[in-house]
Amino acid sequence: MAETMLKFVGTAQAYPSKRGAELRAEDFREIADRYAVPTAEEQASRCSQCGVPYCSVHCPLHNHIPDWLRLTAEGRLREAYALSNSTSTMPEICGRICPQDRLCEGNCVIEFSGHGAVTIGSVEKFITDTAWEEGWVEPVAVGPARGQSVGIVGAGPAGLAAAEYLREYGYEVHVYDRHDRAGGLLTYGIPGFKLEKQIVMRRIERLEQGGIVFHLGFAVGREASLDDLRKRHDALLIATGVYKARGIQAPGIGATGIVEALDYLTASNRKGFGDAVPAFDDGSLDANGKHVVVIGGGDTAMDCVRTAVRQGAASVKCLYRRDRANMPGSQRETANAEEEGVEFVWLSAPEAFDGGDRVSGVRATRMRLGAPDASGRRAPELDPGGAFQLQADLVIKALGFEPEDLPRLFGAEGLGVTRWGTLRTDGRTMMTSLDGVFAAGDIVRGASLVVWAIRDGRDVAAHMHAWMRARADAARAA
Repeated sequence: MAETMLKFVGTAQAYPSKRGAELRAEDFREIADRYAVPTAEEQASRCSQCGVPYCSVHCPLHNHIPDWLRLTAEGRLREAYALSNSTSTMPEICGRICPQDRLCEGNCVIEFSGHGAVTIGSVEKFITDTAWEEGWVEPVAVGPARGQSVGIVGAGPAGLAAAEYLREYGYEVHVYDRHDRAGGLLTYGIPGFKLEKQIVMRRIERLEQGGIVFHLGFAVGREASLDDLRKRHDALLIATGVYKARGIQAPGIGATGIVEALDYLTASNRKGFGDAVPAFDDGSLDANGKHVVVIGGGDTAMDCVRTAVRQGAASVKCLYRRDRANMPGSQRETANAEEEGVEFVWLSAPEAFDGGDRVSGVRATRMRLGAPDASGRRAPELDPGGAFQLQADLVIKALGFEPEDLPRLFGAEGLGVTRWGTLRTDGRTMMTSLDGVFAAGDIVRGASLVVWAIRDGRDVAAHMHAWMRARADAARAA
């Protein structure tokens, strides 16, 4: 049995403050080893087993959290893993990257009482890691063959979750993805210090061993149109996610050294795989020794600033137009970044970029919060006379993502979209405007959390199964 020891990386109250270039990989390891709670059982035993399990209610997957915490507290780790795995296809991944402070842990009854939440995510990660180590993770439970096939466009969390459930229903499953590795943002968008890539790869290998076929380097619209795929399969799922970066309109925006967040993170992750990345090797996407300014306040921005620290940046600043209370990213991630030496420049927005052909600085202006916008958040507005400058050799734009023009890219003009560019689906069936073509994940709901993508993959698999079963029954009746 693996030793039941939990190590917490990212506890802001415990981290010693160090400035950017001084903090190296060995410092992170030393921090992780210094600040650890004794055992998973002891942490799980803090669960109050309250009458109203707010933690489960606020988990998009509605995981049976109090029950598997109780089993963990009793040392029944295999049963705890089985219960956790029953509602999630990737519990160890969610345990690593979910913003628990906004979901389960943020709604823990013990947290409400002022004693600090049970560290649900760390326990979830621990019991599933133990399951892998002990050989408790079973192969995909493939159902009896139905003689029908499904095509899934997108190998991110929604597509992978749907693929597993559909294979368990007995369908032949083919997954198409334009990248050279499956996993989507799990593979290329999330830094390895938050989600180790071997954790993702072993999940994908398990799906391959279960008979799911991956077609990588396959761009729909180039290798085949959407209509071509419809002819190959009995049903299709579009789960591409949203990858079009939101832009900035400001003088100097085209200068060398101003890069997109996803390009920057992908380069870092590819280096972690040992790939040749010319744009990293020539310094274009490497923060080492540079003064870095990241623009944005979401989780992607936090991934960028923390990656820059680890690459040895001379300084790292995060420029965000609202205040800390109104930022969209995880407060826990923000605290981690601060402890690692990142400087946050709140209520600030870029006005222009200096340096001509190569960026040398950011001209910014102070902002203030005005009246609430349509979402209820107070809208930022210019604060007159608040101009200032920041030195910058590398500027990373992390302002979020929007949908690509899928009807045009896929050669499918009949594919309906909303005014935001996301795919329009029937709320009851998750089917698009094209018969037998379903959609799930961020391409439907907009940029969101991995756990919601997994939930959507689980739900859409059930809808697709019902639709194909009804179609098969009708064909037999005829």
